[in-house]
Amino acid sequence: MQTKNFGDIEIFAIAESAGPYRDPLEMFPDATQELVDHHRGWLEPGCIDPVSGMLILAFQSFLVRTERHTILVDGCVGEDKNRPGRPNWHRKKWPWMANLRAVGISPEEVDIVMCTHLHVDHVGWNTRLEDGKWVPTFPNASYLFGETEFRYWESRYKEMSWIRDAFEDSVLPVMEAGRARLVESDYEIEASLRLEPIPGHTPGQVALNAESGGDRAIMCGDLFHHALQISEPHLNSIFCEDPILSAKTRTDFVERHADTDTLIIPAHFPGETAGRIRNASGEWRFEFDE
Repeated sequence: MQTKNFGDIEIFAIAESAGPYRDPLEMFPDATQELVDHHRGWLEPGCIDPVSGMLILAFQSFLVRTERHTILVDGCVGEDKNRPGRPNWHRKKWPWMANLRAVGISPEEVDIVMCTHLHVDHVGWNTRLEDGKWVPTFPNASYLFGETEFRYWESRYKEMSWIRDAFEDSVLPVMEAGRARLVESDYEIEASLRLEPIPGHTPGQVALNAESGGDRAIMCGDLFHHALQISEPHLNSIFCEDPILSAKTRTDFVERHADTDTLIIPAHFPGETAGRIRNASGEWRFEFDE
């Protein structure tokens, strides 16, 4: 994604990885091959791999700079993390930190880390391994966790192996270091930056709204995993905690922002990532920004 500038706000994408991820029918159990094929014309080659037919996803963070703050939105998979159930992520090394420094930012300069939700691929860089102990990667930052989100996983993580490791190595160490703040789902960071509840994928998922100079952008986490869900917002991924609420939140969001100038920045859209929701011959589509 190219740097986005509006008013006094800059938004950068900090890439960790990208590529073919899952078969569409595995990712979206309610989809049919006929439905996927209907949309392949506009989704290939950037969002669906023409050879394998697999969905292409990106794993990335966003860095938001204002006159007052340097904010990291979501922490990807992270480095050296113990993820035996996910071999592609298990104890991996990534160029993520080099990519952060490439936009001129060091970890010490980040003063807020904000997680849209607490899934494994959004919290990894919250911490780093130092002398065998997980410590906050951003020593001067306050970490904003939605209280609804944190309390939900706090009561469940020990029972769920796929979330347990991430919660123990990337969330709890931040709490124990006294760097975390539990906030409401509509928390205002500053006049131009506020959170917005987008529940369903997880109970406390939030988006970050950025408004300045008459322009607006929304970093909406995993409200949409893939551009196919813009056209078909009823499709839930296999990772959605509350499918009924997730579909409703997505549909309401699409209807509210379709054919407006609001820039939508989902966590996992590859390539340019950001774009706008447009009506194309009676169907919603995602028009990537140029």
